[in-house]
Amino acid sequence: MKNTTKYVGMDVSKDKIAVAIADEGREAPRFYGTIAHNPDAVAKLIRKLQEKDVVLEVCYEAGPTGYDLYHWITRMGVSCAVIAPSRIPVRAGDSIKTDRRDAERLAQLHRAGELTPIHVPTRETEALRDLVRAREDVKEDLHRARQRIIHFLLRHHIHPPASMKRRWTKMYRQWLATLTFERKVEQTVFDEYLQQLREIEERIKRLETAMQEAAEICTHAPVIRAIQGLRGVALLTAITLVVEIENFERFRSPAQLMSYLGLVPREQSSGITTKRGRLTKTGNSRVRRALIEAAWSYRHRPAVKGDLEKRLEGQSAHTQEVSWKAQHRLHSKYLRLLRKGKHKNLVVAAIGRELVGFIWSIAVSVERSAQHQVA
Repeated sequence: MKNTTKYVGMDVSKDKIAVAIADEGREAPRFYGTIAHNPDAVAKLIRKLQEKDVVLEVCYEAGPTGYDLYHWITRMGVSCAVIAPSRIPVRAGDSIKTDRRDAERLAQLHRAGELTPIHVPTRETEALRDLVRAREDVKEDLHRARQRIIHFLLRHHIHPPASMKRRWTKMYRQWLATLTFERKVEQTVFDEYLQQLREIEERIKRLETAMQEAAEICTHAPVIRAIQGLRGVALLTAITLVVEIENFERFRSPAQLMSYLGLVPREQSSGITTKRGRLTKTGNSRVRRALIEAAWSYRHRPAVKGDLEKRLEGQSAHTQEVSWKAQHRLHSKYLRLLRKGKHKNLVVAAIGRELVGFIWSIAVSVERSAQHQVA
C-alpha cells in the first residue's frame, strides 16, 4: 500500500507545544491540541501519530528553546525541520495571532513546501558555539567595566597625562593604580571598579584557554587549523567561523555562502532598470563581523611573517597556495578600490566578501579529504 504523509506543525513555547496536522491533499489543517514541552509528552505524541503506512513530516520555528525538540523527534526516526522565522510567508491583513493559528499555518505551509529549514548543528558544535558566544558576552562586560571607570574619572575631573595617547595600555593601568581619592567612599568605589575589571579579564583568559583546548580535540579541528593559514584568521576568528557555519560543503559555491552571510548587495531591479544598494546583512552577524575584522589585515602588502608564518607551518600545499594568492588578490583589490575613491569601510566590506571564497576553498578541501579518509 502507498504511504500517506501527515505534516505536523508545532508552535513551541517554554511550557507548551500547540500541534496541528495537515493531511495530504487540499483539506484545511486541523488543530490536534496542546501538549507539555518535555521529552515524554513529545514521544507519546509521535507514537500516537505514527500509524501504519503513515509518514510524519514535523516542523517548528527556530527560537529561544533551542534544538532539543529536534533531537527528541529525530531520535525516534521521524523527519523534523527547524524553520527560519524570517522566511515564513506572512499574509497581508492577518491581524490575529494565536498558538493554534500559528501551528495550523506551519502545517499548511510545510505541506506546500513553502518553508525554509535552517541547518541544525550537532551537539558538539552547539557546545562549542556556546563557548564562543560566552566569551563574546564577557567581552561586552569588559567594555562596560572600562566605561564605568572612564565615566567615574570624568565625573571627578581626573584625566590621564597628555603623554598617554591611548587607554588601557600597561602604562595607563599603572597610572590607574596610583590614583587616590580624598573620601574613603570614593576610594572604595574606584577600587571595586578596578577589581571588577580584573575579574572580567581573568574570565576571558579562562574562556580563551578552554577554546584553545577544544579547538585541538573537536571534530572540526582540521578545518579550524587549516583556515588559520589565511592572513587575519587566527584561532578566535577560525573557531567562530567553523562553529557558526559548521559544514562548508553544504554550500555549492562561495557565492552561495556570501549570500547566506549577508555580504551581497541589495537589489531592486525591474525591466531595464537595475538598482543595487548596501549589503543585505542577513544571516549570521557574528560571522560577518569576524570576516570584516579579518579583512582589515589585507590593507598591508603581502608578507608571510610573525604569527602567520607559525600558523602556516605544517599546512598543506593547497592551503599555503590559497593563502598567498589571497594576500596578493585582496591587497591589490584594496588599493584599486581606494584609488577609485571608495570609502575605506566599503572597501573592507568588499574584501571581506571575497575572503569568504578563499575560506570556502580551504574548508571544503579539508572536509572532502576527511570524507575520503573515512571512506
